Amino acid sequence: MIKSKLSIKLLWYVTPLVIVPLLFLGGFALSNVTQFTERQAELSVSRFVEQQQQKIFNYTESFHATTELLSNSPVLFEFLDDYENKTSNKVVNPGNLLDVFVSYTDAYPDILSIDLITPDGKSIAFYSSDLFATSDSYHFTDNLKNSSIRRQQFMFQNDQGATSLYFAQQIFKADYHLESPKLLAYLIVHLDPSVLNTSILETPFENTLNIVLNEEGKILFSSDFSKLGRFLTEFEYKSIVTAAEQAHLIELQLNTLDDEERMIYANQMNGGAYYVSSIPKNILYESGKAITLFTALVVFASVIFLPILIFIVVRSLLLTPLEMLAEASHRVGDGDLKILLPIEREDEMGSLFQDFNHMVSQIRHYQGQLEDYKEHLEEKVSARTHELAKMNHQLEKAMNQAEQASQLKSRFLANMSHEIRTPLTAIMGFTEQMLTKEPDDKKAQHLNTVLRNSRHLLELINNILDLSKIEAEKLEVEQKPLEINQLIDDITSVVEVLAQDKQLEFNIHYHYPLPRTINSDVTRLKQVLLNVCTNAVKFTSEGSVTLSINAQQDLRLIEFKVQDTGIGMSTQELSRIFKPFEQADSSTTRKFGGTGLGLCISKNLAQILGGDVEVSSELTKGSCFTITVAAHNEHIPVEVIKSAADLAQLKPSQTPFKATHYQAHILVAEDNLDNQELIRLLLEQWGLEPHFANNGAQAVELALKNDYDLILMDMQMPVMGGLEATKMLRNTAYDGPIIALTANVMKNDIDTYLAAGCDESLAKPIDKQELENTLEKYLSLQHDSTKKWEEVLKSDQFKQISANYKAKMPQLHQELTELYSAKDWEQLVALAHSIKGSAGCFGFTHISEAASELESCLKNKNQDSLDYQFLKLEKSITYVLQMD
Repeated sequence: MIKSKLSIKLLWYVTPLVIVPLLFLGGFALSNVTQFTERQAELSVSRFVEQQQQKIFNYTESFHATTELLSNSPVLFEFLDDYENKTSNKVVNPGNLLDVFVSYTDAYPDILSIDLITPDGKSIAFYSSDLFATSDSYHFTDNLKNSSIRRQQFMFQNDQGATSLYFAQQIFKADYHLESPKLLAYLIVHLDPSVLNTSILETPFENTLNIVLNEEGKILFSSDFSKLGRFLTEFEYKSIVTAAEQAHLIELQLNTLDDEERMIYANQMNGGAYYVSSIPKNILYESGKAITLFTALVVFASVIFLPILIFIVVRSLLLTPLEMLAEASHRVGDGDLKILLPIEREDEMGSLFQDFNHMVSQIRHYQGQLEDYKEHLEEKVSARTHELAKMNHQLEKAMNQAEQASQLKSRFLANMSHEIRTPLTAIMGFTEQMLTKEPDDKKAQHLNTVLRNSRHLLELINNILDLSKIEAEKLEVEQKPLEINQLIDDITSVVEVLAQDKQLEFNIHYHYPLPRTINSDVTRLKQVLLNVCTNAVKFTSEGSVTLSINAQQDLRLIEFKVQDTGIGMSTQELSRIFKPFEQADSSTTRKFGGTGLGLCISKNLAQILGGDVEVSSELTKGSCFTITVAAHNEHIPVEVIKSAADLAQLKPSQTPFKATHYQAHILVAEDNLDNQELIRLLLEQWGLEPHFANNGAQAVELALKNDYDLILMDMQMPVMGGLEATKMLRNTAYDGPIIALTANVMKNDIDTYLAAGCDESLAKPIDKQELENTLEKYLSLQHDSTKKWEEVLKSDQFKQISANYKAKMPQLHQELTELYSAKDWEQLVALAHSIKGSAGCFGFTHISEAASELESCLKNKNQDSLDYQFLKLEKSITYVLQMD
């Protein structure tokens, strides 16, 4: 019963699945075969007609050229000159001219006669290969007189049906002018068109009828001589003209010639005649019908026999083995576990039989185990309980390891932040010192720009460390007033330098009106604009980068467009441009660098700011990024910038620096000696002489011995860290203000410092304004007269610090050489890291960069470039030492 049902279902499924596609494909094949044979037939006929027409055209053109050559004969002109100037009693001898005519008729056997007639139709020189022929009047004489065409051809059919060709050439006086040409005579060449007759007799198919019609519909040439001289009806002639214009086969029955249905192909010849080739329709498509019939038979045979063949094959390969498997399964269900299926095949069905035999073996095995379990149940339950306890212990251990890994990740991020911020502390500190000294307004403006963008770099580090908040959609943004001109000035100060380095134009276009201020997060907005603009510069090798600012929706939405003439992107690259850690392709990463994270963060930040980032691009033509952000000015009065004149009156604000003198006792816990000297210089600007502790233990000891008004506590120090020192001081009832001085500025780290007892946190690099605000907050002191920040850099103390560091360079050089020779890579990495931070603080940037590259090379285990990077650092130190 199972066999019958499965076979019937198979027939029901196989038959339509095979027959329907075959019928569809068969119909498609028949249609295409028919169309193909028709196109081939039309192509064959059209080629034949065009070949014959070209042959006739070449033939007529050759005799046109011959006639023109004869008309330019000097002998002919001499004869005409004599004839024109003869007196009434003088006879002009045409002998020399007739000799020329004879030479032409000998050279071209198709020429029957050559005649020279005057404009009024009188023959003055005639020669014919027929000695008995005479110059007669021509039927086209009136046409010659009324036409201004120099050369013409005419066809004329005599009463016997023979058609001749006549070539006529106008002959003008040799010195005639175009304004008043003087016609002397007509040269008429009578031709027997042998090539036309031969061409008409050539046929591409059997029973083909080739004819040449004149403008009156008269048959001048025909492959069937009985049709010569007949006239086609007006309808037939117009149909042939239409076929010639359309240049393809048409079906037409020429009742004037016969009653047979024919396929007509026509083409127009010179002189208004038409070359027509007509083939009986049944002959033209005879071969195509045979192919169509054969195709139909193949399709019909496939529809009948292919389902049967498929059913037989499936029956043999699938149904019969399934029947065997069903029978064996039934026996196993009845309890017969000794049955085994024969494994004679290596395909999927053989694997199924093998798995069935394995299943039966396992059933037999499990039956034995079941009997064993019944006898030892309690013992096995106890063993299983022990295994579960062991698995729980392993699971608990794995959870602890995962928690440790999370802590290691947080510690890694904190250390990374510390390493980045430590050199930035010196960079920003010395920049602010220079700003208090330099009287040149222009230089001060530049230094202010450096300072603002250094702070922006610091803020970007915070943004990168908060990437997890973006992914969790918990990133908080501020809405504070910011001026658009100040924002664009900050962006320009960074991007314009990059563009100039690559010899690119950086243009700013304002589209008015614009709001003077908007409410947004200036740090996040700068991050988005700088990332997109610097990307545009990076991927543009020539041309320009343009930043356009526009306001939409009644000044409620600000649109920034960044257009470049760079490498552009394909459609596939655009589809993944905003995905994290992805760039256009691997070649982009190799050539331009980058992590592929910037545009992803920018798009997320723009959406958080109430807008979006969109892009349009064309490969090799450039890209256009459109950044939109909400202005958040719906409920406040908006000051509008209406023109460039209004914008010019607004100048970017400068960061004010105040000098204040304090009287207080300060303790600074800092392990880095160079940073100690820098902090000393900073605090001396306010009249403070700080005490220093090299670690947390010394800070606790000094704080308990002395009464300090303020403690600046570095959080990461040897022996005892700042966190432990703060907790210990609070436990000993120390109630003075403690300020955490740290490069770890993630929120959870700051919360930890505050929970340990710190009153506030200052980030490294130290910002002078924030430090002064902190001093003003916790120390009740008065402002003093203004001092210049740059005095620090020119002070003897700073020069002494720099000289002391330079004096250490020979020792650093020796330590580097010893560690490199001993291949102590761990200590060498630590020393390179130390040199990178300290050298940059004192202006030795090339040493700092070389040390950074060596550190990166060692950490990445890049042995290929290790020797080069070490030699580069060594030469940088040697160069500084030789400058003395």
